[in-house]
Amino acid sequence: MSHPATHNPANHYSQVDTYTGVNGADSHRLVLMLLNGALSNIAVAKGSIERQDISAKGEAIGQAISIVNGLRASLDLDAGGELAVNLDNLYDYMERRLLEANIHSEPKMLEEVSGLLHEIKEGWAAIPLEVRTGSVQQGVAGAP
Repeated sequence: MSHPATHNPANHYSQVDTYTGVNGADSHRLVLMLLNGALSNIAVAKGSIERQDISAKGEAIGQAISIVNGLRASLDLDAGGELAVNLDNLYDYMERRLLEANIHSEPKMLEEVSGLLHEIKEGWAAIPLEVRTGSVQQGVAGAP
């Protein structure tokens, strides 16, 4: 039996748009997409808490944790130096806060993680094109 969401034309368009965006993206763009995905899931989780939709909250926070975990796993702690180590610690903190937010249905914890992710996203988006294509960012995926 197919999932009802797959019959929604807007959902299908979103899936196609995401697939084509990922297919043609460089590593810099992929990190931005992951950050946007985590932020989107956190927003869904906040709305789910307001609606007291526990299932949707748990699913959205689980997706956000998975994305943050993926960003963390992509760090090369040897090549990335202190920046990568600091990001590793920050991502670990965010994962724990997201888990706590899920357990306690606490929007303020979600807002805290969202703010941290926005800071990382702004820094990452501000990296000049010349630096993105050079070897400067090697080993520090998800690092501004």
